[in-house]
Amino acid sequence: MENLTFHKNFQLNGVSFTSKEELLSFSKTINNSVFSFLSNWFNADDFVVVQTSGSTGKPKPIPLKKKHMVNSAEATGAFFNLKENTTALLCLSTDYIAGKMMLVRALALGWRLDVVEVVSNPLKGTDTVYDFSAMVPLQLRSSLGDIDKIKKLIVGGGVVGNDLIEAIQNKSTEIYATYGMTETITHIAVKKLNNVISNDSEKPHYKALPNVQLSQDNRNCLVINAPKVAEEKIITNDVIRLISDTEFEWLGRYDNVINSGGVKLHSEKIEEKLSKIISNRFFVTGINDKKLGEKLILIVEGEKNDVISNEVKNLLGLTKYEIPKAIYFVGKFIVTETKKIQRKETLDLLGLL
Repeated sequence: MENLTFHKNFQLNGVSFTSKEELLSFSKTINNSVFSFLSNWFNADDFVVVQTSGSTGKPKPIPLKKKHMVNSAEATGAFFNLKENTTALLCLSTDYIAGKMMLVRALALGWRLDVVEVVSNPLKGTDTVYDFSAMVPLQLRSSLGDIDKIKKLIVGGGVVGNDLIEAIQNKSTEIYATYGMTETITHIAVKKLNNVISNDSEKPHYKALPNVQLSQDNRNCLVINAPKVAEEKIITNDVIRLISDTEFEWLGRYDNVINSGGVKLHSEKIEEKLSKIISNRFFVTGINDKKLGEKLILIVEGEKNDVISNEVKNLLGLTKYEIPKAIYFVGKFIVTETKKIQRKETLDLLGLL
């Protein structure tokens, strides 16, 4: 794609450019990762090789078409009404797709993009107000005192816990959870997290970006038809409640469904309830059990804590099937490079596999 260029209004850290060579030369002063991606972006290939995060399997390199990446950028711009001269903050690593796509959006749409160091509170010490940014939940949590400096924020790379959702309700920033994966070139759907009227019968749910159609297979797992970003339909392992062909409620991973005595339990839904009382990192899972087939257990990061054990047993909102049959504590979870918990490896560490 030798003819690939960038929007005339594009700026990087306050600097405008008249040529790719000028831009590449300047990007070296930011960091090697940004320079490396831009070098690949402007080479003759029609694809970029991207590393998956490894949260649902071993990390692997996959090729993504540059045209699909531009289409994804345009869909995000259209959905959030982010036109040329949008001010944006890149505070994620450009080693992974989420960070790379912030660069692509800025290049394709003519944004003014500031790249800062990847830290827990990237807004600390700045007075700049940004139209748009993307963060992981840890950055959002650490930036609560400064988050009003961003008008629209997408959050991905992990679950946003109930306590964090409560903490953002009165913020002026429009904050959205994202649904997507490397194969879909980041998000294909988003869900508003704050300042929404909701009740148990009508919780906020995911809405698809333009040119995305949704369905489900016989496992009730999401099937994504997004020809502008992926040539084949993508069959996921995410169990959903399909509301329409552009809206869904996410229930959990098919791999994480626990069949305990014939009752199907969704790990993520139980974790959502437990997050009200557990501040440490944790997860629930099923292990083999002679009587039940699978037994629901809770794994908590940190020292053994009897208070947690007692609170879990008495937590209102848990059905009798959702109360863990055993609780284990581990000093440190095994995580991926992007800090996502590796459940199987952590269980293996505890000798539970």
